[in-house]
Amino acid sequence: MPVTSFRDVVSAPGGSDVAAERRSWAPALVYTAYLAGAFLLTWRMWAHPSTAIVASKPPDTDQFAWFLRYEATAVWHGRLPSLVTTAMNAPRGINMMWNTTVLLLGVLLTPVTVLAGPQVSLTVLITVGFAGSAASLFYVLRRYGASLPAAAIGGALYGFSPAMTHVVLGHYQVQFAVLPPLIVDAVLRVCLATSVRSSAWSGTWLGLLVAAQLFIGEEMLFETALAALTVVAVLAVSRRPAARAAAGRAAAGLGIAVGVTLLVAGYGLWVQLVGPLTQHGAPFAIDLHTNTLSDFVTPSPSQLLHFAQTPAQLAGEGAEYVAYLGWPLIVVLVTAAIALWRHLTIRACAMTAFVLLLLSVGAHPKIDPSASPSAIVLPWGLLDHLPLIGSLLPNRLSVVADGSAAALLAFGLDLAWAKLSSTRLGRRGAGVLVACVAAIALLPVVPVPLGAYSAVPLPAGWTRTFSALRLPPGATVLVVPLPTDRLTDTLRWQAEGGQQISLVGGYFEGPNGTGEVGIDPGTLPLEAYLNQLWTGTGDVPPVPIRQAQAALRYWRPAAVVAVAPPPKLLSYLEQTLGTPAITSGSVLAWRTPRPGYLAGEDG
Repeated sequence: MPVTSFRDVVSAPGGSDVAAERRSWAPALVYTAYLAGAFLLTWRMWAHPSTAIVASKPPDTDQFAWFLRYEATAVWHGRLPSLVTTAMNAPRGINMMWNTTVLLLGVLLTPVTVLAGPQVSLTVLITVGFAGSAASLFYVLRRYGASLPAAAIGGALYGFSPAMTHVVLGHYQVQFAVLPPLIVDAVLRVCLATSVRSSAWSGTWLGLLVAAQLFIGEEMLFETALAALTVVAVLAVSRRPAARAAAGRAAAGLGIAVGVTLLVAGYGLWVQLVGPLTQHGAPFAIDLHTNTLSDFVTPSPSQLLHFAQTPAQLAGEGAEYVAYLGWPLIVVLVTAAIALWRHLTIRACAMTAFVLLLLSVGAHPKIDPSASPSAIVLPWGLLDHLPLIGSLLPNRLSVVADGSAAALLAFGLDLAWAKLSSTRLGRRGAGVLVACVAAIALLPVVPVPLGAYSAVPLPAGWTRTFSALRLPPGATVLVVPLPTDRLTDTLRWQAEGGQQISLVGGYFEGPNGTGEVGIDPGTLPLEAYLNQLWTGTGDVPPVPIRQAQAALRYWRPAAVVAVAPPPKLLSYLEQTLGTPAITSGSVLAWRTPRPGYLAGEDG
C-alpha cells in the first residue's frame, strides 16, 4: 500500500465529507462547546478571577504566579526573560530551564498579567488548556477522517479527561496539553510526505512546535515523543514497503525539524545542559509518582460519579491521581482494539495507549497506593536511571495516553457504526447503539467543576513599605517569611504586588553543592529558623546572632522586610538589625545601606 494511503486507511467508513464540514458551522459549534465546557469547569475561578486559585496545591499555584509575573515584567520592559536569574534564590539564583516556568505562555500572557494580575493569567491559562487541548485533538482527528461526532467525543475525552482535571491542581505546564496532538500530527506529515517540498514544510512546522513545547514543558514533549515514536513504529511495521520508500523524505524532514528546533531553542537547551546551575539526578524518589493498578478503575470525588470514600478516592483529590479511566471505558477500548485490530488506525492508537499506560505504572507495579512495589521489573525500569528521563514522573504519561485512548475511541466508534449499519439495525439503529455505548463509557469520567481556594491577600502596608524603601530594580530583599516549597506566601505577595526585587529563598528545583538536584537545596539554617519563629512551629535549633549576621553578609540584602512578625521574631530581628526603619500596617522593614553594616558590628 502506498505511504500516502494512511489517511484513507484511518478514514471512518461512511463518514461525511470532511472538507465540506470544515467549511460549515459544525466545527465552530464543537469549538464553542469545548470553550463552554472549560468555563463550566472553572466557573469558581472566574467568579473571582483575581483571587480564586484551583483547590489542592496553593504552593504550586503561588510559584506559577511568581513565574508569570517575572516573565511579564521582563517583556513589559522590552526584553526577554533571563534564563538564569537571581530574582529568586538570591544571590545564587535559579536556572529557569530546569523549572516549570512555562516561559512561552508567560510571555504570551504578558498583557493579561500586567493589566489584571498573574492570577487572572492562570485562570485564563487553565481555561484555554482544557478547551484548547480538546480542540487540538478534534482538529487532528478530523484531519485523519474521523466523523465530526466521533472526533468531538474524542476531543472532549482528551481535553476533559480525569488526567487533565487532576494535573490542573498545581501542574499548569502539564495541563496545557494543546501542542502534543499537533506534534504527533506534524511527525506523521513528515513521514507521509509525498515530495521533498512538503517534507521540508512539514519539518519546519514540526521544529517550531517542538521548540514551542520546550518553552512550555519538556516533560510533555518527552511524552509526546514516545507517542509519536510508537505510532510511526506501528506504521512502519505494518507498511514496510511504503516505509522504506518514504524513509529518505522522512529523514530529510526530521533533519529540518531538528535544525529549526535548535535555531529557535538551541540557546535555551545550552543554558539548561551546560550553562550555569546545571543539575543531575531526580528530585523525587523513583517509583514515588507512578500509577497503581487500582487507580485506573477507582473514581475520585473529582468525578461526577463516585461512591464510597476509600483512601484511594481521597488520594484522588491530589494532582498526581491521573490514571482513572473507569471500567466501562476500559472495556469499550479493549473490545474495540480486539475487534478492529486489522485496521491500521486502531492498531496504532491501541499500541500507543498501551505503551504509555504500561510505562506510567513505573518500574515496579503496585496493586493500590498502600501496597509495596512488586519485584516485577517493567519497561520503565530501563529508563528511570537515564539522564534527564530519570527525573520525569511516569504517572503523567497518562495525559498523552488519554489522548491516544480518545483517538482509539473516536475511530472505533466510526468503524463500529459503519459495520453495524450494514446489519438489520440500519444506519439509524446503529447510530443509536453506538451513541449509547459511548455515553455509558464516558459517563464515569465526566468531571465536576473544580474547587477553589482564596489566594493569600497582600498584607496591609506591603505596597507602601516598598514604595518607602525606594529600592533600585533588582535589589535583593530578605522577606520574612522566606519562601520555600511549603511556605510560598512571599512569592504570592511579590507576584501580586509586582515589585522588581530579588528574593532570598524560593520554591524551585536546583543543584546542591555537588550538582545533585533538589527542591530548594542548599538553604542556610537561618532561613528555617526565621520561618519557625514566624509560624510558631518546628524544632529548628536557635541560630546565634553572629551566625545570623554572617548569613546576612552572604545574602547582602538591600532591605529586610518582615510581615506581621510575632514577638519572638521581632525581638530576634531587632537584636540582629536594630530598630525598624519603616512600619506600615502589618509590615516592618530595615534598610541595610551597606553589606557589612549590621547591628552589633563596629561602625
